[in-house]
Amino acid sequence: MSEASDQSSDSTSIKVRCYFVRERNVLLTRAEFSELFTDHYLHLMENEIRHEGGADQLLKDALAAITLHMASRPRNETTAWTLNFKDPPVNVFAAGSSQTGNVIARLTTENVKVGDQNMFYSQVIREPEATRQSTVTFEDYDVFNAVESFYRQSEQRPAAYFHMDAEDIVMITAQPDCDLEWFVNLDDEKVKKIDQEEELSLLETREYHYGCGCSLDRIYPIIAGMSEGSLAEVFAGQEIANASCPRCGARYRITREGLEAFISAQ
Repeated sequence: MSEASDQSSDSTSIKVRCYFVRERNVLLTRAEFSELFTDHYLHLMENEIRHEGGADQLLKDALAAITLHMASRPRNETTAWTLNFKDPPVNVFAAGSSQTGNVIARLTTENVKVGDQNMFYSQVIREPEATRQSTVTFEDYDVFNAVESFYRQSEQRPAAYFHMDAEDIVMITAQPDCDLEWFVNLDDEKVKKIDQEEELSLLETREYHYGCGCSLDRIYPIIAGMSEGSLAEVFAGQEIANASCPRCGARYRITREGLEAFISAQ
């Protein structure tokens, strides 16, 4: 449980390579996620967060999916996704920024509201433009399929994910004049040989790391903005209260003394 520091400061950056596949007119982004997944597990252990069954795989898939997506997008974008699975009820939140290189994911199983269908909520911030939001439905209990459905419905172009191995993952997105017949016939085995059979041009390499960027300095303003009644509930007559980051679940200790000092400083 942290008292002050940014919990992403010790994360290791991974490299995402971005290629243009000539003649096929697609963008290919690829990364090996072992180190990012390791930082993900360390974050869960440090904050005593445990997930059972296939829940952890959903988180790993969400981290890979949003990282490769961000690498395929303009550098000034910040994106947040919420995937609402109905059966069993689960919310998977994933967010990333190409400006900071941060990516994060969190899974919630308590008090999850669901409807008749799985829902995908996307929010994109690209300053100075207005925030862009979209909502689509998707089938299957699968993060990669959900993102592919989002591309078809919201982006109105195809995208697909492939595995070179368990943690070496590729995303391919269609660009104008894409060879759609070739695209729809891709599978893991064909993508493994794509650099042998197609002409790839390296466009750029980007770096991303696991981390939210949260800290007590960001938690205090949220707590300080509460009503007196809500603050009384938070502290429950004690001098120390526990709080967690709504984005990544990191746990923090809030002291009355520290909160009062923060309010006085403002």
